[in-house]
Amino acid sequence: MATITAYPFVRHLRSTATSYVLHTARGELKHGGAGAAFWFRPMPAAISEVPVDDREHQVLVRLRTTDLHEVATPAAVTYRLADPALAAARIDFSIDLRKGTWLGRPLDLVGEAIFGATGAAVTACMSNADLRTLLTIDPAATAGQVAAMLRADERLRSIGVQIVDVRLGLVRPDPDVEKALQTPAREVIQQEADRATFERRAVAVEREAAIGENELANQIELARRREQFIAQEGTNARRKAEEAAAAGAIATDAEARRTLALAQAQAEAERARGAAAADAEKARLTAYDGVSQDVRMALVLQEVAAHLPDIDQLVVTPELVSSLLGRLAGAGAGVGSAAQEVKA
Repeated sequence: MATITAYPFVRHLRSTATSYVLHTARGELKHGGAGAAFWFRPMPAAISEVPVDDREHQVLVRLRTTDLHEVATPAAVTYRLADPALAAARIDFSIDLRKGTWLGRPLDLVGEAIFGATGAAVTACMSNADLRTLLTIDPAATAGQVAAMLRADERLRSIGVQIVDVRLGLVRPDPDVEKALQTPAREVIQQEADRATFERRAVAVEREAAIGENELANQIELARRREQFIAQEGTNARRKAEEAAAAGAIATDAEARRTLALAQAQAEAERARGAAAADAEKARLTAYDGVSQDVRMALVLQEVAAHLPDIDQLVVTPELVSSLLGRLAGAGAGVGSAAQEVKA
């Protein structure tokens, strides 16, 4: 907006480069131009400020299709006041000479004119189609048609409005109709999602089955190895037992041989001792040959005496002497016969 500085009896206005200022006094144009700055007297002055920059106006157009559905399409209209003098002559752009602000709301009037013209143009381009056709039209192509119609609109040209560009949004039906139209597409999407879910579950089941098969194969392999280990342990134990039995047999055989050798040695020794004793007895008996009867009796008595018990007191009676002599006579005969047998 313009900046007005007050001084005694006069004031100074300074505008921006995007504002076109017209200063009239007593019906005569004193100053005019974009970004103007000048001095003026407030009493006879009338000043209008018209923006000449590009502005955008939002429009929501509602229309009825040929199949009796109501739709709405948003539009953004970019415009400028290309003829500020014409715009100031048709619309009140006067400003407060103290504050520099508009006394009215001129841009609302411009917006109302653009809104009406845009609604009429959009309706003319779209009202002859059904709902499905409108939902599939190209917004850019339709926007070009609307812009051409707005540029040719006499109402806008009469207030100095130049249409720069028009952009149309998507055509939107009523929420219930839109939801009904979206249902088939949602069903297709849901079916695709279900199919993807089923495929993912199938892949998961296959992977679980593969994992189970791997675990079962691992368990079978572990069982086989355990069986081999147990069989190897049995083989080792059997081999150890066989080796221990063989060692025991060898030790037993050696012990038996040693015992047999010892027994044989003892038997040989006994035979040797027996032979020696027999030889000694034979030699002793041989030594008795040629010995007189008295000597032999003495030897017998000596032998008998060696085998008699110790006697502290001896009482000799005639009967005892007779019996003893009889026994000695019998013993001498026995010794002689034995000597003869040994000699034979």
